[in-house]
Amino acid sequence: MPRHRGRRSDTSNKRSKDNRNFKVPRPQEVEPQGRQPPRTREVRTLLEGIGTPPPAPFKPDPFQLEALTALEFEDVLVTAPTGSGKTWIAREEIRRLIETGKRAWYTTPLKALTNSKYQEFSTEFGAEQVGILTGDRKENSDAPIIVGTTEIFRNQLFDSLRGGAEVNADLVVLDEAHYLADPDRGHVWEEAIILTPPRIRLLLLSATIGNAHEFAAWLEEVRGVRCGVITGPPRRPVPLRSAVLLPDKRLLPLLNEAGKLNPEIAQLIERSKEDREGRGHSRRRI
Repeated sequence: MPRHRGRRSDTSNKRSKDNRNFKVPRPQEVEPQGRQPPRTREVRTLLEGIGTPPPAPFKPDPFQLEALTALEFEDVLVTAPTGSGKTWIAREEIRRLIETGKRAWYTTPLKALTNSKYQEFSTEFGAEQVGILTGDRKENSDAPIIVGTTEIFRNQLFDSLRGGAEVNADLVVLDEAHYLADPDRGHVWEEAIILTPPRIRLLLLSATIGNAHEFAAWLEEVRGVRCGVITGPPRRPVPLRSAVLLPDKRLLPLLNEAGKLNPEIAQLIERSKEDREGRGHSRRRI
């Protein structure tokens, strides 16, 4: 069978012409990919020190050890900044309890946070030791450690009152305990605290309770059990650093060295406001 050399030749000629018209760029003419704007001194300061710290042996803070000691005799309210190790206190107390055949509940206000703690505790203690109870999950509910939403724990307390059975727990951790002040959901925490039998130790964790001693006094009044207040460090161990990423890929610190709003960001906000007002004025004219 004859080969279609003419068609092949046309293609070759076309490619040859294209190649003759193609200009190979010199190295300096090639646009670099992913080039980032130069970093200013402010940005260098913002990013300085960010990264994974070198490994070091864990050493509990004094407030963590103080909380563990107090839990042997009384309820405990721990107020400490985010990231300072409040969950470590709960984890170590739970470890101490299950080693002696006791049980614990860990409650949170959010299903996402509950799922996260369930994974964390399953890794720490073993999946067979941990169960989860939320509005849409019920797994291993007979486990010695139950992680669930505060609403579910409150519902179990109501069920125990109706049925005459005791809640099978020796410790209840109320994470994000400041939700007691929430206008819509605070009654759940209030009911959970009031209905929890005095024989069950309470450990309350929060980063934002300003009137901790007043809160503890109320706990003592409604439960008849002394409540100690443990205060953590005054500042976050890992400070927050706020910045704004602009469309041109520049990173601007939110605050300047004086702690005030970055002037360039303030100008962008003002310009955006003027643009919106201008568009609104044009629509009114039409």
